[in-house]
Amino acid sequence: MLFINRNLHYFEKKELFSTLSKNVCYFQKIFKDDAMFRVRFIEKKGCLLFMDGMVNNQLITEAIVKPLILNETEEKIFANEVTKTKNVKEMLSALLYGDSVLLLENSKTALVLGTKGWRTRGISEPQNEQIAEGPREGFDEAVMFNAAMLRRKIATPDLCIKSVNIGRKTDTKVFVFYLHSLVNKKTLQKVLCQLKKIDIDAVLDTNYLNELINPNRFSLFKTAGSTERPDIVAARILEGRIAVMADGSPVALTIPYIYCENFQSDEDYYTNYTVAVIGRVIRYFCFWLSITLPALYITLINYHPEFLPLRLLCAISFSRASVPFSSFFEMFLLVFVFEVLKETGARMLQNQGGALSIVGGLVIGQAAVEAKFVSAPAVIIGALCAVAGICVPRLRGAVFYFKLLFLALSSFFGLFGFFVGVTVFYVHLFTLKSFGVYYTAPSLIFKNQSVKDTFWRAPFFEMFTRPPYFTKNQTRFKYVNKKR
Repeated sequence: MLFINRNLHYFEKKELFSTLSKNVCYFQKIFKDDAMFRVRFIEKKGCLLFMDGMVNNQLITEAIVKPLILNETEEKIFANEVTKTKNVKEMLSALLYGDSVLLLENSKTALVLGTKGWRTRGISEPQNEQIAEGPREGFDEAVMFNAAMLRRKIATPDLCIKSVNIGRKTDTKVFVFYLHSLVNKKTLQKVLCQLKKIDIDAVLDTNYLNELINPNRFSLFKTAGSTERPDIVAARILEGRIAVMADGSPVALTIPYIYCENFQSDEDYYTNYTVAVIGRVIRYFCFWLSITLPALYITLINYHPEFLPLRLLCAISFSRASVPFSSFFEMFLLVFVFEVLKETGARMLQNQGGALSIVGGLVIGQAAVEAKFVSAPAVIIGALCAVAGICVPRLRGAVFYFKLLFLALSSFFGLFGFFVGVTVFYVHLFTLKSFGVYYTAPSLIFKNQSVKDTFWRAPFFEMFTRPPYFTKNQTRFKYVNKKR
């Protein structure tokens, strides 16, 4: 049998034969090992090709097959999307995406018919981004449906959607969303250029794209946002940013992404701003608590005990009197154990994970203290840091590694090492960029309007301009003085 290259790009310049039998045979050879491929001959009209399980069978029967049988020409087809093509690659891409191809007798042109009908997970609230108040909808794995949800949120012709196919084997459809009047053209061009340069076998999730187009690949901080909520994506697009979605993934990337967004919660914008301020301040405090408290504990008890009240110092010394390990190893061991418990809780079944983490923490902590492996103050510090780190899930990697960095520097160099660690942290943070925008842009452009949604959440009637570091079109709404 004649060998046919099955790489999709091989068919880029291939066209159909002039006879129907050769064309049908050609496609049958391409899909000879595909049990889902279907060929349906229509007497004296042509042949319909489609993938079973990816098409709407009722639509094929009622809108395509039945009209062709009852009428003499293909002009009576009632499919909502019909395009003509001679290119074999376009036909194969359509077949693999749920459309049907109608091959005609004595014609080198085929009709691509929109018959998509594959099932999706449906609209539901993302489990990792659940909120008490606000919209309950989230993206699913079908990028076409996700685009429709976003279009419903931003009902304006100004919303632009560009499509790119990436992946030699998967030919994954990737959509780029932006508002033409707001987007930074240089950033958009850079993102599109980077996407088109990607040469990889498969793209199964948007994180593939994030790692391939992101210039800060080795940073501990996210410089591209990720969310499964259409309301969050719409809000960021309305600030002049770009969203990227890939077929097969419910997660959307938003570009650029800045530091303060790690501390923003979706619920901040659906509750009163006075309540939102409290939550946001607590998140900032918990982040710093989780990465610095173990280091400060080691620094104070080893190098600067004079900073502690005498009674507290005596209590800690008495508790550590029987512990065989150094304070550094003791704290490192606790940090590692609590990370293991968090990872175990996340990977266990939903109805077991929480209980296992709580029981494991209590049993291990109590047993370790009674066995004199660790001291009670160290367990308290470790547990407090573990709980505080949960408040900022977007910074989990940064929390873990900076916690270890501060802990190591403080153990060897005391307070001097601690401040070296803080300096390294801020130098890295202030030199980091997200697609041309400084990661700490609100701190560098310290204007009244620029910081109203950063360290706190100002009321909506006070945020009447967009962030200046995302777009030049800053007017969000015209300020109206309430005083009459």
